[in-house]
Amino acid sequence: MLDESLLDAPERLTEADRRGLLRGAAEAGARVRTAARHAAEAGVGNLKPDGRPRAVLIAGPGAAATHAADLLGTLAGAGSPVTRLAPTGVAPAAGALRWELPGWAGSVDLLLIATPDGAEPGLSLLAEQAYRRGCTVVAVAPARSPLNDAVSASRGLFIPMATAPYDHDEPLAGAAPGVLWALLTPLLALLDRTGLLEAPPEAVGKVADRLDAVAERCGPAIVTYSNPAKTLASELAESLPVVWTEGTSAGPAGRRFAAALAELSGTPAVVAELPEALAAHSALLAGRLAAGADPDDFFRDRVEEPAALRARVVLLRDRPSGGLTAAPNARDLALGHDTPISELEPEEGGELETLAELIAITDFAAVYLALASGA
Repeated sequence: MLDESLLDAPERLTEADRRGLLRGAAEAGARVRTAARHAAEAGVGNLKPDGRPRAVLIAGPGAAATHAADLLGTLAGAGSPVTRLAPTGVAPAAGALRWELPGWAGSVDLLLIATPDGAEPGLSLLAEQAYRRGCTVVAVAPARSPLNDAVSASRGLFIPMATAPYDHDEPLAGAAPGVLWALLTPLLALLDRTGLLEAPPEAVGKVADRLDAVAERCGPAIVTYSNPAKTLASELAESLPVVWTEGTSAGPAGRRFAAALAELSGTPAVVAELPEALAAHSALLAGRLAAGADPDDFFRDRVEEPAALRARVVLLRDRPSGGLTAAPNARDLALGHDTPISELEPEEGGELETLAELIAITDFAAVYLALASGA
């Protein structure tokens, strides 16, 4: 059950935030600036690549590496050579995970390693394997981690991860807001140098500014009725979020939101892109999860029964290609099945800025839902 009174009690929210999730969301802009500085100090801005790599391989544990690969691949475009290397192993523990390069990987390919831990033996072994194959290796991880030594031995580039003191108070969640930006920002700067995407320093600075602006609108001191993140968290209480996205940047933001809801608050969610989402989720909205669905015995006593889980559509939009939009059809489908709908659309700006705004608001919403539900 969601404790809605907690949402408008900043001091209680702070007390409940044992994992530093709210702080991570609020300080995302500062984390971007620190990460950009670390990348510059590591020499990323001075790199002079011989050309674009044939393929960019990304390895790392958990949601942070998955989301970073998704975001970088989206920003690089449809013809992007960005591929995530999925780990294998018997458990999601640092010592149990292993990564393998594809058989074709070689000297014209780039391996990126992104981890908030850096103690995974499998990643150190991967760096050694890449060195033997002739791959260029770049890693972002905490400064004093075994991976630093492994990458240095592999003649790769190591970029210290931008961390905060509270990162070490509790185990870091892969979907934590601060973790994503600490790992993603140096990789944006690197791929800008390779020509795979456009993320010059001024664009990264605008991302930090946009994240600061969202923190002002969505911070714990802002009351629910004027706070889009708290409002969304309240709307999603006791609901099954059905996340629909429209526009290139909205896709990875929606997938991250669904993952963050599951990891941070234990809320299941489904996600799909418009217009395919209309066909993919039509039966879901027409079934027993629809708000209008009701058991056969309408007159039975429901006082002792838990509230039924009902679907709620969350529509994330960002400038659909060619001006064409499926949003009216999406609203018609949801409302035609008595399913409520929440909508988020970023303010005008560059692709990185609008993407950052969607991620930031939904990150805040996932954190508020986690704290108010006692997760």
